[in-house]
Amino acid sequence: MAQVVILGAGVAGHTAALHLRRQIGKEHKVIVVSPNSKWNWIPSNIWVGVGQMTDKQVTFPLAPIYKRKNIEFHQALAFELHPEGNSETSKPHVKLKYTDSTRNGEIANLEYDFLINATGPKLNFGATPGLGPDGHTWSVCTASHATETAQEFEKIIQKLKSGQKQTLLIGMGHGTCTCQGAAFEYTFNVEHEIKSEGVRDLAEIIYITNEEHLGDFGMDGMNFGIKGNTVSSEYFTESLFQERGVKAIMSAAIEKVEPGVVHYELIDGTRDTQKFDFAMLLPPFRGVDMKAFDQTGIDITEKVFAPSGFMKVDADYSAKPYEEWKPSDWPKTYQSVGYDNIWAAGIAFAPPHQMSRPRTSPNGTVIAPAPPRTGMPSGVIGRAVSETIAERIKHGANGKVHTASMAEMGAACIASAGKGWFDGQAASMTVFPIIPDREKYGADGRDIKETYGEIGLSAHWMKHMLHYLFIYKAKARPFWYLIPE
Repeated sequence: MAQVVILGAGVAGHTAALHLRRQIGKEHKVIVVSPNSKWNWIPSNIWVGVGQMTDKQVTFPLAPIYKRKNIEFHQALAFELHPEGNSETSKPHVKLKYTDSTRNGEIANLEYDFLINATGPKLNFGATPGLGPDGHTWSVCTASHATETAQEFEKIIQKLKSGQKQTLLIGMGHGTCTCQGAAFEYTFNVEHEIKSEGVRDLAEIIYITNEEHLGDFGMDGMNFGIKGNTVSSEYFTESLFQERGVKAIMSAAIEKVEPGVVHYELIDGTRDTQKFDFAMLLPPFRGVDMKAFDQTGIDITEKVFAPSGFMKVDADYSAKPYEEWKPSDWPKTYQSVGYDNIWAAGIAFAPPHQMSRPRTSPNGTVIAPAPPRTGMPSGVIGRAVSETIAERIKHGANGKVHTASMAEMGAACIASAGKGWFDGQAASMTVFPIIPDREKYGADGRDIKETYGEIGLSAHWMKHMLHYLFIYKAKARPFWYLIPE
């Protein structure tokens, strides 16, 4: 009997668990470990954050799903990895601290034959003093954060209705943030709601970001092939900002947040401040706090994890100039460095380099987006890793290794620009490949026949449909596996 342990129940971990359960016999165990009791469809947190959905519409309990699918569930936090075993147990294992109400605080060892690290990110609000719900800004990173944000946003609406001018600041809370797409979505949903309330003329909406130009999205931008022409994502995005009257502060790294004001540095080294009445600023990500130890108890965390806390996998992590990085530097199998029975999926793997050009101010401050690897890529990677493990269980070392390189993978994204059945909008974008390949596709780096962008009401309907479709899939309803990642 093989025991597969999956750390994390987000898009990558949950996808891997459901597929594994289908692929291997009941004599083998599939175990999921997550400190959270609920699954969250994070893309729709944007709508929760403006009061257009509730947290119950974007979450559901994990335990009943796993019980129905014969998947063992531990509501716990994994904080130590022992890939060689130790004096407590000779088998590879992870050390857990339970977070549920019945075993809260209990420490235990969980053995594994195969391990998937799909822990996702740590929301590193602490990287910027004053950032986050415990500081002076709001967030939509979790359903509970989004609910709190919606409550504060409603207060802003009421102030606007009473005739008080308000400044709303939305964007990146640090110079190395990722998930620009989420901030972009929230910006335009906020603008849409304020306009719907008839008070748009009293609100100043400002987008602050570490991107060099609008439409970068941490992917070095895109060129869309539209009706025989090529349109840059910069032009595509700028047009929406101009149409909606949203201002932008580009190439900025927020240094600290005080009540009602952010202090930021620009790429040229100059510093400035921006006052606000309401701020939703995303934090930078880092890996979760997990240590690794060898059989004798020696700390091998630096061997297993990158300085960012994300797990090292089959990628090229050598230091070299940006111009020398290649798509082939990116991982294909997501197998851990040094341990052939461990994989990292979704956000948990360490990217080998940035996709957008790294930039540093004269003061030494890094101001550049980190690579996105959420949503569709996370699901595809989670499934590929599960298929590799299933092959190993069935055929041993001769089992087929499944790959999912982001340099050979396309992705589709629908970014909401306002929720409404008749007046909503969304930007629908496809990109292929995710990692630019200039040797194959020239200066564009991507196939412009497969990289496309359009904004309109139909894209909003599509995003709304996908909300229910992916929750259906995550609940493992009949024929869920036919829905692509």
